[in-house]
Amino acid sequence: MQEESAAGMQEETAGMQEESAGMQEESAGMQEETAKMQKETERQRRERAAARAGYASVRFAVPPRVEAAASVVGKKEKEGPLGTFFDRAEEDPMLGKKTWEEAESELQRRAARLCLQKAGLQAADIRFLFAGDLLGQIVATSFGLEDLGIPLFGLYGACSTMGEALSLAAMTVASGFADRVMALTSSHFASAERQFRFPLAYGNQRPLSATWTVTGCGCVILQDGAAGRRPGKETNGEVFLRGVTAGKIVDLGVRDSMNMGAAMAGAALDTILQNFRDFGVDETYYDRIITGDLGIVGRRILLELAAKCGVCLRSVHEDCGLMIFDCGRQDTHAGGSGCGCSAVTLCGAILPRLFGGEWRRVLFVPTGALLSQISFNEGQSIPGIAHGVMLESGI
Repeated sequence: MQEESAAGMQEETAGMQEESAGMQEESAGMQEETAKMQKETERQRRERAAARAGYASVRFAVPPRVEAAASVVGKKEKEGPLGTFFDRAEEDPMLGKKTWEEAESELQRRAARLCLQKAGLQAADIRFLFAGDLLGQIVATSFGLEDLGIPLFGLYGACSTMGEALSLAAMTVASGFADRVMALTSSHFASAERQFRFPLAYGNQRPLSATWTVTGCGCVILQDGAAGRRPGKETNGEVFLRGVTAGKIVDLGVRDSMNMGAAMAGAALDTILQNFRDFGVDETYYDRIITGDLGIVGRRILLELAAKCGVCLRSVHEDCGLMIFDCGRQDTHAGGSGCGCSAVTLCGAILPRLFGGEWRRVLFVPTGALLSQISFNEGQSIPGIAHGVMLESGI
């Protein structure tokens, strides 16, 4: 009995020792896991700090890559200086539809499908879609992209919307919430004239400060920069979104809806200078600084305001509204404008020069005049906004 009791106690003691050893191992494992979590948290904190650049900007540790871009324009845009750069030009301003608004929706539909085709992708391969237009409740986007079935973030930043769309799309990819996203914006001369100015049948005279709304849609697909090229993709250069600078609303007190370049110039300069401060660069860092649609009047004001701040932009600045039309020959007065202006110029003329290595760094700054029929008719001023997107060639 005593022997059995002693043996039992020995077994029990051994079991307790084994259990104690197991608890020690478990405790060591928990400590290791805790240390790992603390290390991971510290790493994430450093990464977040590295991603924040100054006051209004984001720097991407792994910059998203431009996988494809497509542009669809109207007849007048095809006849301009960039006509041969666009993927597709539509001779029929109605695009086979019954209304101008339906025509703009069709522009978006065709540009999105063309971009998917160029990338060799299906709509199901796109995680999110960031898109917008100038019309009330962004109806061109709502009706134009419904058939794609892609989760949509509808945006409105007036003519700066392509910059807003690219910024949000890039942050979504860089933060790991999506492997692949689409950014798209459009405008149509006739639908914009009807909403913001006068019906075309009215035949009103336009002052020389007025711009001509571009009929067109530009679409870009962004991919995770860490992902490799897919088999079969062409091996020309790459373009990355290095960082973005969110714009602030800047109101210079302009109340003339026919002079939107003047209304947006202050916002453009504010974003450009903020980008310089946040990233510790100046105008010499970029091959080009390209605004959206300041036109002749807005560009002149931008250069004058910049000079007063001790910054000379004249040698590096271009404007999509001046690139897309020959103002004298095409009678567009101060230049081009609209959501589609910066979008199609980006896809047709800017990105190809980055892909080819002609330009290495471009600060793309779409500009917007934040007015509506109501605010204008109530005598409100026209605030401006601009968003900066840092594009870099990977060659």
